[in-house]
This record gives sequence, C-alpha cells and structure tokens, in this order.
Amino acid sequence: MNVSFAGFGENIATFETAAAIPAGTPVKMSANGTVAACAAGDAFIGIAVSQRGDFVGVQLKGYRNAAVTGSVPVGWAQLVADGTGGVKAAGEDAAGVNVLVVSAGTAEIGMIL
Repeated sequence: MNVSFAGFGENIATFETAAAIPAGTPVKMSANGTVAACAAGDAFIGIAVSQRGDFVGVQLKGYRNAAVTGSVPVGWAQLVADGTGGVKAAGEDAAGVNVLVVSAGTAEIGMIL
C-alpha cells in the first residue's frame, strides 16, 4: 500500500483490567471502567495498545492494524474477536463491530474503528 493511515483519528482511553492483556488484543467491557480480553465471537470495544500494572490503554477510534483469522475483504465489514488475540468476520448471525477495512492480507488487516 502506497499510503499511510497511521495516526488517523486515534482515540485512546485508559481502563482498569484484572489480567494481563497483550497489545493488539481486542477487548470488551467486563465491569464498570474495566476491560477484559475478548473470547471468540465477542464484539469488541477497541484494541489494547499498552498495559501498566492494572491499567490498559485501549484504542477506541482511528486506524489500527490487527491480526486476522480467515478472509476479510476491504470495505465496510462486521468483525468480532477470534479468541486468539485477533479479529475475524462476524458471520451472518453474529453482532459484530462495524469497521472500514482499508487493507486486507492473510495474516493482518488495516482497519478504521
């Protein structure tokens, strides 16, 4: 890809967490002000970008690369967590997160949350 979307519309908020969450992992709300790593099929609120102790930075908006399972075409897509730290297509019966996929590969996608 000959263009860069890095930094576009980035919005990161700090949440509490009860467990380690590796950077790049989709997260969901688990309690008031608290997030947890998503299980397979979960709709995610954002992607973890950093952790310090019991606090994790979560990217809620903007351009983000993510590991992907299966095929996700460019354009608008409904995505869910794949349960292994990445995302996948939601499928017809799942309620996913609507994102704009701007680059699609076999191991990683670029998306705008």
